[in-house]
Amino acid sequence: MNIIQIILVLLVAGIAGMGSVLDEAQTHRPLVACTLIGLILGDVKTGIILGGTLEMMALGWMNVGLAMAPDTALASVISTLLVINTHTSIGEGIAIAVPLAAAGQALTIFVRTIVVFFVHKGDDFAQKGRYRAIEWMHVIALGLQALRVMIPTGIVLALSTSAVEGVLKSIPTVITGGLQIGGGIIVVVGYAMVINMMDVPELKPFFYLGFLFAAFTKFNLVGFGGLGLILALLYLQLEYSGKNNRAQTATASAGSAQQGNSSSAADDDLDDDLDD
Repeated sequence: MNIIQIILVLLVAGIAGMGSVLDEAQTHRPLVACTLIGLILGDVKTGIILGGTLEMMALGWMNVGLAMAPDTALASVISTLLVINTHTSIGEGIAIAVPLAAAGQALTIFVRTIVVFFVHKGDDFAQKGRYRAIEWMHVIALGLQALRVMIPTGIVLALSTSAVEGVLKSIPTVITGGLQIGGGIIVVVGYAMVINMMDVPELKPFFYLGFLFAAFTKFNLVGFGGLGLILALLYLQLEYSGKNNRAQTATASAGSAQQGNSSSAADDDLDDDLDD
């Protein structure tokens, strides 16, 4: 790796670390971080495949209250580095990513604990009206989250490829195989959690239709993606047209009712005139 690649990798690592607490640009997601690392190292295909596989694992990972989810930023960056630099398989990359995510979880808890100090300092500066100092407290806190991923990434980059390969080969097959199986189970569990959260009854037929197509056709993932896009567009068009029809019907009903009321009022006036 040349110096430009090293700088870019560290930059992506820092952005991913900050993204893990900002959650806006989703730069910490495996599909984004792994793809960027693969692009920098000249192997986008491996980055996308590994990122997509890890993304399926991380679908159900989220911070709930004080419970911290495993860290996807550290796992994505370092596992992609190791897979591409040492030419290991995607399965071994998944086995590496699982303990890295757990280590990143401990690191982010440690960093967030330190950040509490800067939060209280920000409160003090707010009472004094020092707004620029409050901004610096935010910058320092984000910088610590960036360093949380950049420093381990820098250590991995500093190690020689042969040393990394030696460490990976020294891991017993029982452990790596077990982690690969566990990673596959996590993929299924994460996807199931997402489906439960997106429990929309009117969309379930499309979900079942996808399984039928997968079982009885030879569609690849590109074909399924195109089919899903077409069905989504059709669903939106039908829903939009249905809403328009209902709105027109309601408008027509209101107009008829108003016309009926006007006719009744006119008849009443005519009857009053005749009585007079």
